[in-house]
Amino acid sequence: MELFETYRPWLLGLAYRLLGSMWDAEDVVQEAYARWSAGGRDEMREPRTFLVTAVSRLALDQLRSARVTREAYVGPWLPEPVATEALGPLGTPGLRGTVAYATLHLMEGLSPPERAVFVLRESFEVPYGEIARILDTTVTSCRQLHHRAARRLAAGRDRFTLAEGAHARLLTRLLEAARGGDPAGPGDLLTEDVVAWSDGGGKVRAALRPIGGREQVAAFVVDLVTHRPLSAPRLVDVNGRPCLAGTVDGNPRLLTVDVVDGRVDAIHVMLNPDKLAHIPG
Repeated sequence: MELFETYRPWLLGLAYRLLGSMWDAEDVVQEAYARWSAGGRDEMREPRTFLVTAVSRLALDQLRSARVTREAYVGPWLPEPVATEALGPLGTPGLRGTVAYATLHLMEGLSPPERAVFVLRESFEVPYGEIARILDTTVTSCRQLHHRAARRLAAGRDRFTLAEGAHARLLTRLLEAARGGDPAGPGDLLTEDVVAWSDGGGKVRAALRPIGGREQVAAFVVDLVTHRPLSAPRLVDVNGRPCLAGTVDGNPRLLTVDVVDGRVDAIHVMLNPDKLAHIPG
């Protein structure tokens, strides 16, 4: 048990990146522990190899079944935001970059094998030979999957990452500009192709489709801030970035922004209370 606990934060980070849900990641890691506990000497001699394989395969199976459920979801399905401190090690650019909320959202567009190869290679620098063994495929296939995944994600990932303090100031400026009630205020802080996503999960009223374009998103932000403003707003550290948390009519809400070239390029609003359990209080 003690040996497994040294791996648990790392394994949770792996499963979370593969699934976009900490609830599901915890279940996967617990099942991997059960299999490891019941294993033989080979598993005890190579715990890391066994556990990475077990978590990856269990998460892939869960991801394949989850895709069907997510397709029937009410409105856009967004990943579950998680407090940065609960995401395991973030000591390399690959680990930090693949846990960014916008990147997790983009990874929803990948096939399960593409996502697995991308996460294992980019986040954890697993050799292609080991990835091929985990996925029961060839090294050539893994390289192709990684190339496709990286190409599909490249256009949407941050091209300019602000320091934490600057990111928080831009988020604060956006909200202060929206409080004036004039969409021109927040509009100056948005990219031309900005998109806003809301996830209410059918439990809280939310936009059923993404909102795109500077004018439309600026109006959305003004309505969001002025119509039902956040109670007890606070900045929290989520998925490696500052985010704004609070409540509206007693329901929790979290707002994150993605930045490209110093402007807000994407806004994610999480309203589904089932997905806000791992946010700092």
